[in-house]
Amino acid sequence: MSIADWFFNEDCVEGCARHVADGSVDLIITDPPYGIDGGELHKHYNRKEEYVLDGYVEVPRDEYAGFSANWIREAERILRPGGSIYVVSGYTNLVHILNALRSTRLQEVNHLIWKYNFGVHTRRKYISSHYHILYYVKPGGPVTFHTYCRYGPHEKTADNRSMNYADREDVWIINREYKPGRKKNKNELPTQLLMKLIQYSSNEGDLVCDLFLGSFSTAKVALGLNRRALGFEISKVAFEHQMEEMRHIVSGFLLRDLREPEGSRLPKQGKPWADSDKSAVWGLYRRLLARGGTKKSAVETLCKEFGRGKWSIEKVLGQMESKERERKQLELFTPN
Repeated sequence: MSIADWFFNEDCVEGCARHVADGSVDLIITDPPYGIDGGELHKHYNRKEEYVLDGYVEVPRDEYAGFSANWIREAERILRPGGSIYVVSGYTNLVHILNALRSTRLQEVNHLIWKYNFGVHTRRKYISSHYHILYYVKPGGPVTFHTYCRYGPHEKTADNRSMNYADREDVWIINREYKPGRKKNKNELPTQLLMKLIQYSSNEGDLVCDLFLGSFSTAKVALGLNRRALGFEISKVAFEHQMEEMRHIVSGFLLRDLREPEGSRLPKQGKPWADSDKSAVWGLYRRLLARGGTKKSAVETLCKEFGRGKWSIEKVLGQMESKERERKQLELFTPN
């Protein structure tokens, strides 16, 4: 199949019904129309509208609830069991998207906030400079989430913070991309944002779908990370312009720019615990504390010694502490 066979210039609900099988998509990332008079956005942003592509198709506000329910129901159908969906939304019609998601079997995982530059200009109220990203999964299968795909478990910032922890906090500060003098869609998601979502929630070769292609940013980044891409765009102007660009995309072109996490896979990560290993962890932990160490420093030592992550070590310590309490209580009530 050629790249043109994966993209369709048609309504996503009707198009999905015609072209996409049940449970065939691994990941959906989509940025639907916001229902806020998209044709008037140039009044709020400091940009030259002659570089913005015509043909943007907005959804009337009084139709937004039904519109959201229809496409989200179709998204649920095509997503594989265990597959993930990320929906980018402004605040105005967020309630309709949330209601639509909650009417399906999809399960909420995170409500992310994307903080960006170029906020909407206002005079008599606070400036809007963030979007919502709703992360849901379809139950019934293995969920793809690569915890250490970007930063390893022991990588630290200059001020000794965990880089992995910081990268996975639920507020993301990522600037919009400034493209002076270049044709662009009304609203484009930045490459760095899309790379992050795709890295965490998919594997190479997975099928990534965008139901509202717009600038085809999701498709371009998915192909750049050696995934497959599928999508729909109802605007003929946007579709034809972007399909010309898509013909020049080389699969995997973004892989060379990915940083390699340090120690991203621990030696015993995901392996079952033997009772002897738990006893060894507990024994070393008590010895470290007896020498004057703190719990934090002891856990760090145990992670390195046993090749396990922090949460795994702390879970075992909790189990062993409970057993120790039970043993002491039993001694109190056992006659000599």
